[in-house]
Amino acid sequence: MEETQQTPELYDVVIPPGVPRSIIREIIRRFPGELVDRMQRLKFANMDGDERELIAFRTDLATAQAVEQYLYDELKVFIGEE
Repeated sequence: MEETQQTPELYDVVIPPGVPRSIIREIIRRFPGELVDRMQRLKFANMDGDERELIAFRTDLATAQAVEQYLYDELKVFIGEE
């Protein structure tokens, strides 16, 4: 009988433009996954419908959720909310 390996489902956490490089470097250092390019359709202001190439962190669901929370927390610190 042939064994089939399921590849785990991966999720992307899109990193918004303007996120400091230091935060991106720390995400790469702290969490398992990889930084990837991703086309994303924008839906705001005068860019409605434009597609831009953004970067994203690709990983499993639990890690993606942790990365998203870490990114949010670090951005709050960076802008001085905490």
